[in-house]
Amino acid sequence: VQLQASGGGLVQAGGSLRLSCAASGRTFSRYAMGWFRQAPGKEREFVAAIHRSGLNTYYASSVKGRFTISRDNAKNTVYLQMNSLKAEDTAVYYCAADDSGLISERDINYDYWGQGTEVTVSS
Repeated sequence: VQLQASGGGLVQAGGSLRLSCAASGRTFSRYAMGWFRQAPGKEREFVAAIHRSGLNTYYASSVKGRFTISRDNAKNTVYLQMNSLKAEDTAVYYCAADDSGLISERDINYDYWGQGTEVTVSS
């Protein structure tokens, strides 16, 4: 499966952005999807994940209550709605697909990765 992330940009602290990740290739609904991010000089970290059914989600504690992951299997797309953005949310955001279909916060479990979209939050 090929993944294409989009929607990043520059936003002021307290603002919102919605990231999208469009998938092509194989059956999108078989994959669990995740979002990860990597800030300058830091390791990549888990942000959110959603089960292949869309019924279950999981979030990093740092974004819980502010970010929402969702998916539209008919459109082969996963979204990350980011509200109340903070300067520390500044990073390159990556979407990833896990062939097991199960939620995971471990990047090693993901089989396919998108190219990343940059989010910059100004304080």
